[in-house]
Amino acid sequence: MSIQESVRLVPHEKFNEVALIEWDLIGESVNKLNTPIMTRFKEILEELSKSSYKAVVLISRKKNIFMAGADIDEIKTLKTADEFKEKVSMGQQIMNMVEDLPIPVVAAVHGACMGGGCELILACDYRVCSDDKSTRIGLPEVKLGIIPGFGGCVRLPRVVGLQASLDIILAGKAVNAKKAQKIGLVDKVVHEAILEEQAIKMAIDAIQKGKRKKKFKPQKLQDKFLESFVGQKVVFDQAKKTVMKQTKGHYPAPLKALETVQKTYGKNRSEALETECLNFCEAAVTDVSKNLITVFNLMEAVKKQTGVSDSSVEPRKVEHMAVLGAGTMGGGVAYIAANAGIDVRLKDLNHEALGKGFEAARSIWEKKVKRRRMDKYELGRKMSLINGGTDYSGFKKMDLVVEAIVEDMEIKKKVIAETASECNENTIIATNTSSLSVTEMAKGHPNPELFVGMHFFNPVDKMPLVEVIRGEKTKDEVVATIFDVSKKMGKIPVVVKDGPGFLVNRLLFPWLSEAMFMLGEGMSVEKVDRYFTHTFGMPMGPFHLMDEIGIDVCVKVIKIFRDSLGSRIEIPAVVEGMKDSNRLGKKNRKGFYHWDEKGKKQDVDQSVYADLGLANPTDPLDEKEVIQRGIFRIINEAALVLLEENIVATPQEVDLGMIMGAGFPPFRGGLLRYADSLGSQYIADELEVYNNKYGERFKPMTPLRNMAKTQRTFYNQ
Repeated sequence: MSIQESVRLVPHEKFNEVALIEWDLIGESVNKLNTPIMTRFKEILEELSKSSYKAVVLISRKKNIFMAGADIDEIKTLKTADEFKEKVSMGQQIMNMVEDLPIPVVAAVHGACMGGGCELILACDYRVCSDDKSTRIGLPEVKLGIIPGFGGCVRLPRVVGLQASLDIILAGKAVNAKKAQKIGLVDKVVHEAILEEQAIKMAIDAIQKGKRKKKFKPQKLQDKFLESFVGQKVVFDQAKKTVMKQTKGHYPAPLKALETVQKTYGKNRSEALETECLNFCEAAVTDVSKNLITVFNLMEAVKKQTGVSDSSVEPRKVEHMAVLGAGTMGGGVAYIAANAGIDVRLKDLNHEALGKGFEAARSIWEKKVKRRRMDKYELGRKMSLINGGTDYSGFKKMDLVVEAIVEDMEIKKKVIAETASECNENTIIATNTSSLSVTEMAKGHPNPELFVGMHFFNPVDKMPLVEVIRGEKTKDEVVATIFDVSKKMGKIPVVVKDGPGFLVNRLLFPWLSEAMFMLGEGMSVEKVDRYFTHTFGMPMGPFHLMDEIGIDVCVKVIKIFRDSLGSRIEIPAVVEGMKDSNRLGKKNRKGFYHWDEKGKKQDVDQSVYADLGLANPTDPLDEKEVIQRGIFRIINEAALVLLEENIVATPQEVDLGMIMGAGFPPFRGGLLRYADSLGSQYIADELEVYNNKYGERFKPMTPLRNMAKTQRTFYNQ
């Protein structure tokens, strides 16, 4: 890579008093800040400070990207606080050089401007950005377990005020152009076509006005109070409460960022940046940061994958797609497809069902309109991509059909055969089944090589995972196409082999099952759920999740697993009581919890114990045993799924699937990284203890026992 060509200092072709610093990293799709680039940038700044230029404009020559931020690959190689301090201090020094240039500096922002990119423009005197949808400005560092370290914690509050800056920093948020202008993060928003022209005009005007250090000046009475001595305490106290509620204390970076802003607000630059650097280093060396960077890398790797091992296989283009079944799930699938620009046809048996599908899609966009994330004209344009009917009109031109009808094998086979006869000979048909065999279902298709599983998780618009299920005869091209279109829909795809429960549901089952066993042993619903959420970090406990899924569905799935996997699957005694209790969970507002009319979880329904034939809970198990019995059973099953049954090919896919599909806590790095941190010997030994005490369901699987004998890990087979 030519460093000189990646960051260039060039005179403006017309106004020779104005220089341009052009960012265009050779051989990279994005601009990012690493040591060689920062060193080159420093040289340019030194040259500028001695030049005759009277103003300078920073601009990117990449498409839809200003600056992605610091180079994550470089960050993950750093181990010690001293190593981090050296890099952070260098970055701070360079940002100070930008701020201290004797001439005005204008940032012209188009596309993503994240992390170090945001910190760079904060050091500039003036900022103009495009109104394009790709333009997003933010500080996502806390999502990697670190804090802004190149001055972001110091400069952003001074530019936009405490309230707006904490909203961005503590959540790792990015704002669009309109929001950026509203809070004062940018001075002007223009069309992309005239961005450079307007930036040059701003630079020429600035030659007359001179440099400036923009300082937040509250206008509204509320803002004036929040910036006062008393108001600042209110802001910081409330921010801490919000962070603790959202993170339950598992993520140290937001608290460290809050501490940094609180200690540095109003302090001189040198002292403030020293505090920021120290706190950055403390956050960066934590295991949480290393785990979050690992998860980030897992997600980035998917962008480069095709879902198949043969690199010569190209995915088909999907422009026209049909969805069979216009319920909540079908409407959700139609929404994410249309949102990605795909023409969608919904098909169902009657117009009432179709109406529900249209409404499911529309309601998601309407929420965005209400939150001002899109306007009503865009909503209309998106909805125009969805049409529907009760027949197969238009199916001959479909590239893909997604089946999302009732979970009944014979009905699905019949509908698939009928659908295939109405499509062209190359149409791919995908089933959204969550539990039925894709290979068996493919027997209903005259060309089973064109049949595949595409398992979305509910709610479709929020859950990021799609399991791409490969049947015995599914072609590579079909897998690659579903993998590709899933990414275009904004999802994270994981390719799995056909098998009971596929990947995520197969691994979740032991956890939910064990919660039922513990319920029968006298544990309370609230205690078990709290241990798994507040202590371990799951987004919801097993009983809450069963209410969300539907208790009747959970009972059905347990029995399916018993039929599929044999006698090693023990059915908890409380299952029969659950089946007969008329408790369906959220959908009939009667489950382990009470649910209100809007579908929000309330307190535990204390009558559940008597209804299931149980005595009042006494909570005989401690926190450690509750967590280990649930999580170690998942790990035990994962060893079988990965190392013996080859449901997925790598431990990375297990971890990605469990994080994106089941909410396994990212700060632990993934299920199998967490297992490796404990050691296979420890897990196998603990499972043997539980096996002796509670029965065969805890017996360590052969792959796990073999790992323990040789002290191997999942990531080092």
